[in-house]
Amino acid sequence: MDLPSLALILQGALSPNPEERKAAEHSLNQFQYTPQHLVRLLQIIVDNNCDLSVRQVASIHFKNFIAKNWAPHEPNEQQKISQVDKDMVRDHILVFVAQVPPLLRVQLGECLKTIIHADYPEQWPHLLDWVKHNLQDQQVYGALFVLRILSRKYEFKSDEERTPVYRIVEETFHHLLNIFNRLVQIVNPSLEVADLIKLICKIFWSSIYLEIPKQLLDPNVFNAWMILFLNVLERPVPSEGEPADPEQRKSWGWWKVKKWTVHILNRLYTRFGDLKLQNPENRAFAQMFQKNYAGKILECHLNLLNRIRVGGYLPDRVTNLILQYLSNSISKNSMYNLLQPRLDVLLFEIVFPLMCFNDNDQKLWDEDPHEYVRKGYDIIEDLYSPRTASMDFVSELVRKRGKENLQKFIQFIVGIFKRYDETPVEYKPYRQKDGALLAIGALCDKLKQTEPYKSELERMLVQHVFPEFSSPVGHLRAKAAWVAGQYAHINFSDQNNFRKALHSVVSGLRDPELPVRVDSVFALRSFVEACRDLNEIRPILPQLLDEFFKLMNEVENEDLVFTLETIVDKFGEEMAPYALGLCQNLAAAFWRCMNTAEADEDADDPGALAAVGCLRAISTILESVSRLPHLFVQIEPTLLPIMRRMLTTDGQDILVPLDNYISRGTAHFLTCKEPDYQQSLWSMISSIMADKNLEDGDIEPAPKLIEVVFQNCKGQVDHWVEPYLRITVERLRRAEKSYLKCLLVQVIADALYYNSSLTLSILHKLGVATEVFNLWFQMLQQVKKNGLRVNFKREHDKKVCCLGLTSLLALPADQLPGEALGRVFRATLDLLVAYKEQVAEAAKDEEAEDDDDMDGFQTDDEDDDGDGSDKEMGVDAEDGDEADSIRLQKLAAQARAFRPHDEDDDDSDDDFSDDEELQSPIDEVDPFVFFVDTIKVMQASDPLRFQNLTQTLEFQYQALANGVAQHADQRRVEIEKEKVEKASAAATQ
Repeated sequence: MDLPSLALILQGALSPNPEERKAAEHSLNQFQYTPQHLVRLLQIIVDNNCDLSVRQVASIHFKNFIAKNWAPHEPNEQQKISQVDKDMVRDHILVFVAQVPPLLRVQLGECLKTIIHADYPEQWPHLLDWVKHNLQDQQVYGALFVLRILSRKYEFKSDEERTPVYRIVEETFHHLLNIFNRLVQIVNPSLEVADLIKLICKIFWSSIYLEIPKQLLDPNVFNAWMILFLNVLERPVPSEGEPADPEQRKSWGWWKVKKWTVHILNRLYTRFGDLKLQNPENRAFAQMFQKNYAGKILECHLNLLNRIRVGGYLPDRVTNLILQYLSNSISKNSMYNLLQPRLDVLLFEIVFPLMCFNDNDQKLWDEDPHEYVRKGYDIIEDLYSPRTASMDFVSELVRKRGKENLQKFIQFIVGIFKRYDETPVEYKPYRQKDGALLAIGALCDKLKQTEPYKSELERMLVQHVFPEFSSPVGHLRAKAAWVAGQYAHINFSDQNNFRKALHSVVSGLRDPELPVRVDSVFALRSFVEACRDLNEIRPILPQLLDEFFKLMNEVENEDLVFTLETIVDKFGEEMAPYALGLCQNLAAAFWRCMNTAEADEDADDPGALAAVGCLRAISTILESVSRLPHLFVQIEPTLLPIMRRMLTTDGQDILVPLDNYISRGTAHFLTCKEPDYQQSLWSMISSIMADKNLEDGDIEPAPKLIEVVFQNCKGQVDHWVEPYLRITVERLRRAEKSYLKCLLVQVIADALYYNSSLTLSILHKLGVATEVFNLWFQMLQQVKKNGLRVNFKREHDKKVCCLGLTSLLALPADQLPGEALGRVFRATLDLLVAYKEQVAEAAKDEEAEDDDDMDGFQTDDEDDDGDGSDKEMGVDAEDGDEADSIRLQKLAAQARAFRPHDEDDDDSDDDFSDDEELQSPIDEVDPFVFFVDTIKVMQASDPLRFQNLTQTLEFQYQALANGVAQHADQRRVEIEKEKVEKASAAATQ
């Protein structure tokens, strides 16, 4: 097909007429595999004389075709792009990537990522030479753009897979340093200069994210870079050209440069700011970093924050990152000593004002209260929130340096309370009072444990919080409800005060302002949990439920349903009179959520979460009246339509029935040949896993079923290990959602537990062992800034990983060399500790549900690491906040025929719940006992190897190993006790 004809077809793809669009798509599909088609698409993309919308559609089609066909996913799959076409694309895409408009550059950048990930260095050995050459002439931007993509390939690699990074650094970083030097010396730099510096920062970030290359550890080289980063950090942004609009301003190139510079310096501080975390070979470098740079960065950060104090602008993300750096500095004496002289100004004139209600809050409250509520309960928002970072800073300060600061800070808050009380109504500092209440709520754990504050909490609530339930200002009524909920579990000396707070929160459900109603219903959950005398609530229960459902009609939020579940759980069979009405209301809410999701395929997850929450709440209600079967007849007509929906192909999970076939009829599954169940299962799972049109969420049952096979058929399905591992690894390379990645890695863990020697040999045979284990360890190490794990969140996930990794430790030295042994051993210890803590926390929560007298409060665990770093093996967006990406999405919506179905990278935490009650043979395996028994076998069979392992362990891991051994002994006793109790119970029946 010639170029004009192809351009006409692409034009047809933009037609408002569905038939014309369909015909254009059909034509493109017909010709997509013909020789030169890819080259012609590229010609249209780079043709300045062609209509831009046609070039954009061509770029989308070009990107999608390359993503699907450049590198075959199956080992024996035939190449669909000729080598001649590939060579032409590789040669020309480099030339044009810097010359096309930004929207097209984004698409070509995605193509470059796909090609580089597949071809570099083996099929594209001259790419780095091209970059080097162009870094030295007029094509600097294009060279930096390509180098950024190239360096990103290795951002999350470690050990031997990072070898290419060292060559990249060796060959290009001295050129980057020269370019960087020239750029910072430009007197009146343009926005293009900011783009170049930003690219250099991103390249540097990718190169140091996991491990700093040895070349940069040279003090002279490192100093040259640090001089430039500090220069960029210290110098004011150019005043000319800065957008007035706040949304545009935060995305402005020069503020992006600041953001990436702060990112880099924070990362370096995280890596080298604590000598205790250093390997011996990096200790001297860390000392040098702390001595020469850590304090200087702190000073620059404080100076930047001072812009806020004097009324200047600082983007929320930059403020958030700087406060993270300061929070990390509190525990280190040398840094705290530098911080201390400026601490009062920082705390009272910068940090506290950031905690106060502000103009942006008021605007959102007035104009879009639903969005105000969403932002207030969205953990992703915390990533950019200066308020959250300020709360974290204050919490860390009083936790680590409480003796010097807690009293001082509380006196400051009390001073605000007093001034507020003494000021006439028309002049009251409402926003400061809001910040003071937020501070009191954020410090609840510390204050509930510390005298003299612990004894004064009830008086503080009565004097300074309860009056705001009737404040003329809406945000203070909301804050009063939230703070009251934080302290609902304290021991009230006067139950009238508890009663007053409870009734005030219930009254808040009828407040005219939506955010007050929402904060009230969340606080209500705490009061219901803490209530010792249900007569406090029983008389108002009908009214309370009525207000509750009015709110559910307004807001789709899973947390609302949690409160309802708490009420139902607390009252049990007393809910019988309300069961029908509750189920009808919940069913109506369920259908609303489902209809919203169907009407808008891009609907936010909160609606889907709320739908699931409705089903869970209905289940709780049915459980509470399970001994009253006459009610089920009344409820049945309401629930039958939901059950039909959830049992059709639209709603059902195939997992549970198939799990039962395998786990409860294992012998039949293994021996029956007519039909051949094993082959049928393989056909189904392999077709689902290999289907490139299925999104990550659609295939989650498949790896779960592989897990069922490996766990239930141990030693009896050796011939299935290789095919299941092959499709698992292939799907893992394409997976984007964290939850699916975890499930796929757990298949590998299950295979190792099934037969570690066989599994490891297969992984080596497939040539993926290093890739798989590096990804696994990287996923294990990923944590949010609050220290919680990003991956393997459920108890089950951690246990499966523990069993798989422990099985590796049983292998002989020729299969698991010393370095790998140590790595696996450390990772397993970390996991076992995390598993133990999670099991203990779950037990504590379960105990708390039955203990009305418990005095404690579970703080919210809301956080995110925020740099889109969970796409280790895939291709991700260049920068989450690039305006170009947003505009491109709008174009993609217009050209719907070309939009891929695998671009949803939203990992919602509901995937990680421990709500699956499927039974498994590993339920009977204690991971601590299994680990200790495995180590004892290793110690007995190869004492020298065991001795080498223990001698190379850091002190903290030696301590962890001892703790795990002690816990294993304790578990043995508990397990034996449980067996005796079960036997005794069985004998008495």
